[in-house]
Amino acid sequence: MIFLEALSVNQDSYLEIGGCDTVELAKKYGTPLYVMDEELIREKCRRYTDALKEYYPGEGIVAYAGKAFLTLAMARLIHEEGLYLDVVSGGEIHTALKAGFPPEKLYFHGNNKTGEELEAALGVGVGKIVVDSVNELEDLLARFKKRSAKGRVLLRIKPGIEAHTHDYILTGQEDSKFGFGLADGSALEAVELVLSHKECFELVGFHCHIGSQIFQLEPFQLAAEKMVGFMAEVRDRWGYTAVELDLGGGLGIRHRRGDTPPSIDSFVENSASAVQKAAEERDFPLPRLVLEPGRSIAGEAGITVYEVGVIKDVPGIRRYVSVDGGMMDNIRPALYGAEYEAVLANRADEEPREIVTIAGKACESGDILIRDVLLPPISRGDLLAVFSTGAYCYSMASNYNRNPRPAVVFVSEGKSRLVVRRETEEDLTALDEL
Repeated sequence: MIFLEALSVNQDSYLEIGGCDTVELAKKYGTPLYVMDEELIREKCRRYTDALKEYYPGEGIVAYAGKAFLTLAMARLIHEEGLYLDVVSGGEIHTALKAGFPPEKLYFHGNNKTGEELEAALGVGVGKIVVDSVNELEDLLARFKKRSAKGRVLLRIKPGIEAHTHDYILTGQEDSKFGFGLADGSALEAVELVLSHKECFELVGFHCHIGSQIFQLEPFQLAAEKMVGFMAEVRDRWGYTAVELDLGGGLGIRHRRGDTPPSIDSFVENSASAVQKAAEERDFPLPRLVLEPGRSIAGEAGITVYEVGVIKDVPGIRRYVSVDGGMMDNIRPALYGAEYEAVLANRADEEPREIVTIAGKACESGDILIRDVLLPPISRGDLLAVFSTGAYCYSMASNYNRNPRPAVVFVSEGKSRLVVRRETEEDLTALDEL
């Protein structure tokens, strides 16, 4: 049942992560509990930086996509590993700065950055702003003029590439809320606007992101080719040679045993080779290549541990096994139809013999964490560990039904440390006013 490198089973048949016994972690920190293998996160960061150095002869940057999972501890870890950071809100900027992350190493994304967020970003000296619309360009132009300053920007481009993934996490196609289109000419119009105001804008380059949880390499290759082609067209029209190409992220991870995403090395090599080939064909100088992985760094490093509660049989249909969390701490099954696998953390090597459905405790019929999973016979009080929850679970968690959000623990070399404390019921009413 164990198919992830972060996990093992100890002599007591308990699931271990990062050398820590999950049963002991549940006793110490309570459930539901997010557990992250710190060393695996660091290893994934290094795989990206090493692969970029190996496969790309030009300058390369790895920028972690903070939206996947971001806390003070994570921001500090990312900085310690030498990565840049992709942020998409004022809150993520605040988190990064509070953790001591250098503002000049931040890429500020988002399709609807507010005036307050832009002002804050400019005030702290965010390194680069990835511009998403004409409205944003006009807003920034006014702010740069007022400051008598020049800002470093990238333009987000929709390359028209559709990858095989869920519609809600598909972003590179023409019908998307993100970016400037190639097909409709808005990308060229944006370039013209920026280049006509060189006193305010330093157009560093271009960005694209085609989606998330992608298992094929071809879409990334096609996106790289299209983007380099666009950069060459801009050079030929205006004599401007962009120095940076940001290809975003999107590499998938293993949520289930049969999942076969490309390796980090394969993904980086594919992207780097595509950029080199396209640049050679167009006699375009190699740009600085930026990759923005998120899920593929944090996802497989995390598990969520729950305690089993009510078990209910619907004769002839299914057995529902309810846990003490649900869509409040993992919205992805309800939102995307995401699929997961799990084991009983306190009986991790016991043979699975029955198919059950794992239900959350939220008052929603759609609060199903895993439908039809094969597990050993389950009893109340058992601990269930769900795999690959390190990305987009904590970051999308809510207080639905007034449930406190879980704690987050980092584990490494047999030791654990609390990086986000469990919310209390007092926390739930802390902002309320009578």
